Amino acid sequence: MAKKNKKDWKAACRYEMRKAALKEAKAKTGNKDPAFIYRLEHVKAVVKQARKLARLTGADEDIVVAAAWLHDVKKFEDSARHAELGAEFAKKFLKETDFPKKKINAVSDAIRVHAGLWRDEPLEHLEAQVLWDADKLTKVGLTAIFHWIPGNVARMDKSFTTEDFVKGGHENDWQDKTVASFHTEHARRAGKARLKSFRKLWHKLEAELKAADLK
Repeated sequence: MAKKNKKDWKAACRYEMRKAALKEAKAKTGNKDPAFIYRLEHVKAVVKQARKLARLTGADEDIVVAAAWLHDVKKFEDSARHAELGAEFAKKFLKETDFPKKKINAVSDAIRVHAGLWRDEPLEHLEAQVLWDADKLTKVGLTAIFHWIPGNVARMDKSFTTEDFVKGGHENDWQDKTVASFHTEHARRAGKARLKSFRKLWHKLEAELKAADLK
């Protein structure tokens, strides 16, 4: 098949990820028309972080953006193995699009190693580093809060209070390890600032709930 007759890779990736995210949201919420699709919102945020980081670091933007769109495409299918499954899927899927063939393996490799909230050893390749940093950046700042709350509310089957949300926010004690694991200096700086904002928001909310700011 001539390359000109193949699917536009960016549109194809967006479509495939939205389809997978909608399937997950329907299953988790029991709603055929979910108001909030967490996985899609997360992935869109990762794509934006990855594109910016690629431009800041000199990483290949095609590789980084394709990997960002597809990194969680198999998350609902098998969470424990989603990185491996996603890597294999990307390799086959991108061949059916106009994505540059010589870059496909790099996309697959980046997806294969993106899982985990922190690392003991850094990743080797820049594009994999950028995907890992972009993915985790969405989990240490205010974005994480506004993704987490509606997604959890949508599938709650019991009473849940604002205090419960605050408690959950304070219990995210893995984030220091995440920020320390960032590969790029750009992500490390942003991660530290975002983590500070994340914690400050929960403390301020807690103070309001307790009327501690009334003096």
